[in-house]
Amino acid sequence: MESDPTVAEARKQALRAQALELGFSVMGVAPVQPELRRAYFLQWLAEGQHAEMAWMARDPERRLDPQQVLPEARCIIACGFNYYQPEPRRRGRIAKYALGKDYHNLILKRLKQLCTTLRGWDGINRPYVDTGPLLEKPIGAAAGLGWQSKNTLVINPQQGQYLFLGMILTSVELPEDSAPRDRCGSCTRCIDICPTQAITAPYQLDARRCIAYLTIEHQGSIPLEFRRAIGDHLFGCDECLDVCPWNRWAQATREEKFAARTYPDLREMLDWTHDDFHAATAGTPIRRLKLPRWKRNICVVLGNTGDAHDLPALERAAADPDPMIAEHAHWAIQEIRNRG
Repeated sequence: MESDPTVAEARKQALRAQALELGFSVMGVAPVQPELRRAYFLQWLAEGQHAEMAWMARDPERRLDPQQVLPEARCIIACGFNYYQPEPRRRGRIAKYALGKDYHNLILKRLKQLCTTLRGWDGINRPYVDTGPLLEKPIGAAAGLGWQSKNTLVINPQQGQYLFLGMILTSVELPEDSAPRDRCGSCTRCIDICPTQAITAPYQLDARRCIAYLTIEHQGSIPLEFRRAIGDHLFGCDECLDVCPWNRWAQATREEKFAARTYPDLREMLDWTHDDFHAATAGTPIRRLKLPRWKRNICVVLGNTGDAHDLPALERAAADPDPMIAEHAHWAIQEIRNRG
């Protein structure tokens, strides 16, 4: 039996008000079978553009059918949480989303508060923050949070792109929002700025070339062809977001837990022990990188931006028993020496 449209609309507005009180910037409702760019996603997987992110290729039909995740689902609630803040002035850039506390648990707890309300309406619910078998970006667009732009991120016309996305599959029937029209127009700034040409065409991203992937998800040695292009990106990359005209509307996040942490200079961090790393990065997205890949990234940044003062720390790293750290340190030393 279908729910009363008046009741359903009242519930949606009550849920939206609660979401805003919990710190979310936007909330929308997508159909349980949204447009998910099926052909593109399957081709993206077939061509290996997901790189080492094997979980993306695991059971793709399930990702393309949210009702396989929750058969009782009648819609998908999508929430966006603003994380924008200016970058601190320091050597080695960290993507804005990772400047402070990790967002996964923080946002999941708030989604669960929305689920408590939904349970009061006899809802069966499944909340996810970047970890479930859902294609969050096209779902967010289908829920009216914005449109999926040429760099593949969702643009909200009032908030910009600096939004964490959280999803709730629910059996509660709520009125669906309309997907907004694409307003990227002829702009290609995100494509033009990408240092590694990871945005291979409008609305298409090859993760194998993406600095965010290479400095975070990639497990091994960073390919030589990309090292210089990485520049001073220590963890992640915001280049394509920073140039987007729609991000001029971005406002600083009000979430204190996302405030940027302070880190020592790169030279000092290159001498860190495992205990040093764990203490300094506890509770942040950087923590899951682990020390060897953190030092790998430091070596690449110093290779691109360092000078003779950085050579002693790099020479110590070149003697590290971890072959990945040693190899990247040798590369960085040679790059600095070549610059004179």
